[in-house]
Amino acid sequence: MEDFVQDVFKHLENYYYSIVDLTPKFILAIVVILVSWFIATRIGIFAGNRLKAKMHDRLLAVFIARLIKSVLIIIGVLFMFKIIGLDGVAQSMLAGAGISAFVIGFALKDIGENFLAGILLAFKRPFNIGDIIESNGVKGEVINLNLRDTEVKSDSKIIYIPNALLIKNTLINYNSAGFLLQTFTVGLEYGSDYNRAIELVKEVLHKNEDVTDKDYADSAVITDVAAAGVIQLNIRYWVKTGPNNKNSECRSKIIAEVLNTLKENGFVLK
Repeated sequence: MEDFVQDVFKHLENYYYSIVDLTPKFILAIVVILVSWFIATRIGIFAGNRLKAKMHDRLLAVFIARLIKSVLIIIGVLFMFKIIGLDGVAQSMLAGAGISAFVIGFALKDIGENFLAGILLAFKRPFNIGDIIESNGVKGEVINLNLRDTEVKSDSKIIYIPNALLIKNTLINYNSAGFLLQTFTVGLEYGSDYNRAIELVKEVLHKNEDVTDKDYADSAVITDVAAAGVIQLNIRYWVKTGPNNKNSECRSKIIAEVLNTLKENGFVLK
């Protein structure tokens, strides 16, 4: 019995000395991983700010910054294993990276799919911040681009569309080279001076500072004759667009100016 007790104490003593020997290494490893995380975060933020300032593509800048941060954190983790003395674990992690990626990718299929779709959107660039897009039954202004989803503002609501849906489904971008096409229709009484009405509409559009001369020749055309002889005058124009431009207010202002001008010149609106 005494021999058994002595063996137990001897083993505990050996464990104690082993723990004492490893304690400095564990502390150093924890310090290394914390410092690595801090440095990676700071470098990621710095790189993100610099890339956003120099690149027009916000999504690509964010992706590169996060990639830099992730690589630095991985390097810190591998260095931590080396300090502890687990070089074999680090090598096994590198060797099993492919299998791990497959397992994680299968388990988190949707997240991985949206992440890869975000990368494709970053390089393909079908839209920019401030563009008006429509996809999956949602139409609104793009206000933010992330690696997992795209934020769209529609009727004072923020809608998050997964990037994978934007890649898989039809995507409509209503903007063209920084301009947005806006249209509306006005009904005129049959027998009106249609040419005069078209001239008045063009004058209103020409005076508005937000309206560009893109496709200006087709800004007002008669498109159809509706029931009861109502003549449909279609007005179309291009306005500058961007994060700070209020396109809905611009459209409302132009419609009001067109209706008031036609009414002041004796036209009967239907």
